[in-house]
Amino acid sequence: MVRTLKSIIRNLAHNAVLIAEDKLGSGNGQAKKQMAIDYIVNNLPFPEWIKQVLSFFLSKMIDELVESAVEWLHCQNEIQGE
Repeated sequence: MVRTLKSIIRNLAHNAVLIAEDKLGSGNGQAKKQMAIDYIVNNLPFPEWIKQVLSFFLSKMIDELVESAVEWLHCQNEIQGE
């Protein structure tokens, strides 16, 4: 269950980072991070009350996966020469 949940959050984190970057552009790191976290929590495939509980207990993992997705995006941008 934990591996599956981590995989779900990892996929959401990648989408969230792309969306935050698109909407807010360069800079605004903290705002983009918060937007990404909100996107992840809002798109978890669970009832609302479970989302809130999970976001509380998994906040560190969510934060780490967002940071990992940001690094992934930076690598993709370097590969593409942006």
